[in-house]
Amino acid sequence: MHTEAQKLPGGPTQDEVLAISLSKLRIRPGDLMLDLGCGTGKVAITAAGTAGRVVALDSRAEAIGFARKLAEKNHADNIEFRQTGAEDFFKKDDRIFDCAFVGGTRGIAGFLPVLIPRVRRTIIVNAVLLSTLYTTVETLQKLGAFREAVHIQVSCSKDIAGSIMFRPIDPVYVIVGAGRAC
Repeated sequence: MHTEAQKLPGGPTQDEVLAISLSKLRIRPGDLMLDLGCGTGKVAITAAGTAGRVVALDSRAEAIGFARKLAEKNHADNIEFRQTGAEDFFKKDDRIFDCAFVGGTRGIAGFLPVLIPRVRRTIIVNAVLLSTLYTTVETLQKLGAFREAVHIQVSCSKDIAGSIMFRPIDPVYVIVGAGRAC
């Protein structure tokens, strides 16, 4: 991933975390998927290979600009990028999504109650902060939409002194919720 991506807060989703998150999301061919807090666009671009259409949101202009360029480079032309926050998006757009990925968690307790009835199947939230894990699980439980939380701790090999060591990446919590759209 480009060094520009490393400058965005949160950076790109690690490949191992992405694989588990997408596995839990269970995108089907033709799905309409929502990516809230798309950042570098890595999740949206990967999902676009299966989904019929991906709507990718981020409130940061620099994130949307980077994600659009990366999507073009990867020929992912079924992604609709929007520079907006979740709450503003839901006020203006009434589509029902098959599944949703949440990478941008600011204000999650406020938008989860709006998101759940707008998703048919699965909602995945990636969290690195314990406070986000707690808030997300608690909110999903109160709304009767909590399925599971998975703690991911991955270490990747790195060459050092003619041998190999393992360097851990930051742990991530993958929280799975159920949508309720008819």
